[in-house]
Amino acid sequence: MSEPLSQIWVYLSASPLAALTLTLAAYQFGFFLYRRAGFHPLVNPVLVAVLLIGSVLLVSGTAYPVYFDGAKFVHFLLGPATAALAIPLYRQFARVRRSALAIGVSLLAGSLTAALSALAVASLLGASRQTLASLAPKSATAPVAMGIAEPLGGLPSLTAVLVILTGILGAALGPLVLDLARIRDWRARGFAIGTAAHGIGTSRALLVNETAGAFSGLAMGLNAIATALLVPLVWRLIFG
Repeated sequence: MSEPLSQIWVYLSASPLAALTLTLAAYQFGFFLYRRAGFHPLVNPVLVAVLLIGSVLLVSGTAYPVYFDGAKFVHFLLGPATAALAIPLYRQFARVRRSALAIGVSLLAGSLTAALSALAVASLLGASRQTLASLAPKSATAPVAMGIAEPLGGLPSLTAVLVILTGILGAALGPLVLDLARIRDWRARGFAIGTAAHGIGTSRALLVNETAGAFSGLAMGLNAIATALLVPLVWRLIFG
């Protein structure tokens, strides 16, 4: 980077507006590609945005805390965005009530499978106990997963990364897996995506179908509670 450009970047990187602009522009570009690809699940806008932002930070030598100091307004909006998921859920409340038993069974099976499969695969690959603790709650939303991992001896920062990766992979590959399994019911598809891929998967489900989005948002919230209750119990049973 030439000296004038370097000086300009130093000035811009010190401004919170630069990080916010970069975040919004990266996501908009990702969504543009997503739309041009016919909303193909593999062209996930979150994944594209993460790759773009990471590349810019790496090339410019900008530390992540400096970037986050400007982008934290977007982080703040995660709370209202999550609360807004109650709107499609309210519209589908009658269907949710009729599916209460199936929801309960699916939640228990999905939450346990997410934790146990992650622990089993990681253990076979020789992961440390700290890594296992960080990995176990990966299918819950990030704040809940980080709060679960830390008392178990995990690294909250590693858990946050694993949660994001899980959400991106779930949103990208989940619809393809459900198609291969010939699951057509939007309620089942949405609940499966929300259980496995939390908010990132829910955003994909909302884009595809309102019913799927409502059940995915419900699954995301319920799975956070189930994971907070079940993962410490499973951990104690396995590791004492």
